Amino acid sequence: QVRLVESGGGLVQAGGSLRLSCAASGRPFSNYAMGWYRQAPGKERELVAAISSGGSTYYTDSVKGRFTISRDNAKNTVYLQMNSLKAEDTAVYYCSAKRVMGPIIPMSGYDYWGQGTQVTVSS
Repeated sequence: QVRLVESGGGLVQAGGSLRLSCAASGRPFSNYAMGWYRQAPGKERELVAAISSGGSTYYTDSVKGRFTISRDNAKNTVYLQMNSLKAEDTAVYYCSAKRVMGPIIPMSGYDYWGQGTQVTVSS
């Protein structure tokens, strides 16, 4: 079992920045690919960014060049640095984990989820 706890959400003006953190516990963190999803009201949950256990990364087109995902295996933590935020980034952001080693970045099928953290961008 893996427990994920997100933090760092909040209210920010358009153009501002936030950094989300996700602390993991329960299993060797380095064996897991990690993903950040978001869900806006009335919309489906979407994969925003992901990082493999080996450090390869994926970004959905709408956040490329603005968001950066990273991981610190020593701290069992994954981060999402969000810059140049837009009103359309407003959503609940969820951290997720899937046990897969190497450069593989899962696009779905994540096994573990955090409780979510609200990000609100005012225009």
